[in-house]
Amino acid sequence: MDSTSPKAHPRPQPDRRFCVAPMMAWTTASQRYFTRLITRRALLYSEMLTAGAVLHGDRTKLLRFDPAEHPVALQLGGSDPDDMRDAAIIGEDFGYDEININIGCPSDRVQNGRFGACLMAEPTLVAQCVTAMQAAVRIPVTVKTRIGIDDQDDYAALRNFVQIVADAGCETFIVHARKAWLQGLSPKENRKKPPLKYDSVYRLKQEFQQLKILINGGIEELASAKAHSQHVDGVMLGRAAYRNPYLLADVDAQF
Repeated sequence: MDSTSPKAHPRPQPDRRFCVAPMMAWTTASQRYFTRLITRRALLYSEMLTAGAVLHGDRTKLLRFDPAEHPVALQLGGSDPDDMRDAAIIGEDFGYDEININIGCPSDRVQNGRFGACLMAEPTLVAQCVTAMQAAVRIPVTVKTRIGIDDQDDYAALRNFVQIVADAGCETFIVHARKAWLQGLSPKENRKKPPLKYDSVYRLKQEFQQLKILINGGIEELASAKAHSQHVDGVMLGRAAYRNPYLLADVDAQF
């Protein structure tokens, strides 16, 4: 590999044993700064930003963050490999420690933009995005996904998705253990239905020992997070961390 290639000098991987999930209108820069006063080591994530917004919007307004927020990851939504590559480069230039691809959001608006959970049906396209992004940046490119979508919810489909994307070079998958309903349920309803299937995420880790597999979905307290961590490489809390932020006060000691 050419010594001038971004991949020739990769940055260290952030510690992902405990993460706070990306949440629209919630994990803003001010909220992340507040969270960082409580936990110094948890990996924090931005709100999802579309690749188009990063490329054509007010980048300073959208991407700026305080250095105290490190380690912090940028989550991107999109499906065009060239746009995702260029947005990842910009994110790296702003100083983010990781770029995460959103393959989990089920909203109609996201589906209309051809990104989010609907891309579970297009693993080859996701793989193309990963390849383009990883070739252009030194920071890790990761994927946050669901265990399935609509009637495509058997373990074999999830395994196939992970295999194809991993073959493109993705080494870390954050898996929300509830499938996404793209039709028939609102995103709010999808937060409770259908049931969570944590065993599917555990099984992924058993089969893909070489990958980092993190679990997300319905985890409300640190005791549950600790139990999950016996089966996977990391745990991600979402709304519980936002609604009761002081539960994060014990994260650094426990994780």
